[in-house]
Amino acid sequence: MDWAKQSHDWPLAEHSRFVRHLPHQWHVQELGDGPQVLLIHGAGGATQSWRHLAPLLAQTHRVIMVDLPGQGFTKIGSKRRCGLDHMSEDLRSLATHEDWDPVALIGHSAGGAIALRMAEMMTNPPPVIGINAALGNFTGLAGVMFPLMAKALAAMPLVADLFTVSAARPASAKRLIDGTGSILPEHEIEYYRRLVRDRTHVDSTLAMMAQWQLDPLLKRLSTHPSRTLLITGDKDRAVPPTTSEQAAKRIPNCTTVSLPGLGHLAHEEDADSVAALITDHLKVLS
Repeated sequence: MDWAKQSHDWPLAEHSRFVRHLPHQWHVQELGDGPQVLLIHGAGGATQSWRHLAPLLAQTHRVIMVDLPGQGFTKIGSKRRCGLDHMSEDLRSLATHEDWDPVALIGHSAGGAIALRMAEMMTNPPPVIGINAALGNFTGLAGVMFPLMAKALAAMPLVADLFTVSAARPASAKRLIDGTGSILPEHEIEYYRRLVRDRTHVDSTLAMMAQWQLDPLLKRLSTHPSRTLLITGDKDRAVPPTTSEQAAKRIPNCTTVSLPGLGHLAHEEDADSVAALITDHLKVLS
C-alpha cells in the first residue's frame, strides 16, 4: 500500500508512524494514555480494522496497533517470515525495541493466535483477548487440501495479480465481507477494497496462509500461561463460535462471551459492546 496516496483518509492516520526494525518496516498507530494494550489484526486486514474500537479503548489505555508484515502499510523484509512463529517473534522483538509493556494482547481472528503465541514468548505473559480467534484447523479433506492449495497459490507469481484484478470489481469486496457474517456500510467496505486491490498485501496474505502452522500452539493450549478471554459473534461464518468454545475448554484460565447478531468483524460492527467487554475484563485483572 502506498502511504502517500492512501494516508489522506486512512482511519487514524494522524496517529501513524513507521518503525524500521529488522526484518520489516512497521506501520504503527498509537493513541491514548494509560496502561498499554497491543491490538493485532487478522489475516488480510490492517490497522483500519480497529478504527472504531481503538478510540474507545484509548479513553483508559494507551492503544498500540501494528500492520502485520507485508499487509496494510508494513513493508515486508523477508517473505519467509510470514508464519505464526516468525510473525509472533518479530512482533515481540518490535515490542521490546519500542519498550512496549502491554497489559493485554488483543487479537482478531488469526491475530488471536498470534497474541497467544506471542504471550508464550514473553517473560511475563500478559492476558490475551481474542475476538473470533482463529484457533482451529480445517477438518477432514479440507484440512489436507486447503494448506496445500495455499502453499501452491503462494508459489505462483501471477496469483496475487489475478486476485487483485478480480477484487477491483465493486461487488467483490462486499461479497468477501458478507461471507464473514458481518454487515458493514459501503464506505467502510471501501477500506477492504483498497487492501485487496494491492498486490503486495494479497501476496503477503497468501504467504501467511501458506506458512501457517497452528497445531503446535493448539497442542500447548493446556499449559498456556495467560489469562484469556475469547469473544465471539454468534453470526460468524468465517470462524464458528464453537472454535473458541472448544479452545476455552483446553486453556486453563479462559472464559468466553458470545455477542448476539454479530459476525466475524464483531469489533467493527459493534465496537461499543466489544470495548465494554474488554474494559470490564481489564478492570477485573488490574
